Amino acid sequence: MTVTGVQQEMMPIELSVIMLCYGAGEALRGLAAQAVAVASALSARYEVILVANYLPGSSDRTTEIAAELAGSDSAIRIISLPKRGMMGWDMKAGLKAASGEYLCVIDGDGQFPMESIISCYREITSGRYDLVKTYRSSRSDGFYRKMLSFAYNQLFALFFPGLRCNDVNSKPKIMTRSAYERMVLTADDWFIDAEIMLNVRRNRMAYHEIPVEFGALEERPSFVSFKAVLEFIKNLIAYRIAEFRNHTDGK
Repeated sequence: MTVTGVQQEMMPIELSVIMLCYGAGEALRGLAAQAVAVASALSARYEVILVANYLPGSSDRTTEIAAELAGSDSAIRIISLPKRGMMGWDMKAGLKAASGEYLCVIDGDGQFPMESIISCYREITSGRYDLVKTYRSSRSDGFYRKMLSFAYNQLFALFFPGLRCNDVNSKPKIMTRSAYERMVLTADDWFIDAEIMLNVRRNRMAYHEIPVEFGALEERPSFVSFKAVLEFIKNLIAYRIAEFRNHTDGK
């Protein structure tokens, strides 16, 4: 059955692709086009949400470019707010704005191949899982990032046993709306990916991981600084203590 533009607008959104675009710049044009191509191939009822929040006074043109793209394609929506947090704050804004039955989050820097959404979508629509994500089976982002990621995932497994997650921070992550509505997400920083997986663990959700090749970051420097690493560790400790207290109080 062919769906006309008017009919499509009246039908509920099935797939929301939420792209975290902070600092993407001109590269956003190609990445947004890829996201639209992938989403439209998977569902006639889709939206691509470009989260282009910004730091006031910045010379970054990402917000301007995102607005231009949204103006030329009705399937593209834009969130453009002065930043009051980092990736977690942006991701929560995108998830809150999304209206799809399936919510997919991916970084807007091109390191995760946009085509990886396809495999994740096929698994989540099988009805067997609440969340499907990737894990980085190969990486081209250098020894330093590889070691940070390895250490972080080992710490996560030590602090929160039983989840058996290969790669906490990997994307895309795609979840059902019902899974999202059961989550409590509070992190405004880089811990948001871990917080999602901790919600999966706490709510005993079914999840699945798919291997992906992770590319090098060529357009800009990485946002993962030593300060971000300390934030990861601090949050791991804080969440572990909170979980222990909740468990003790529940007895």
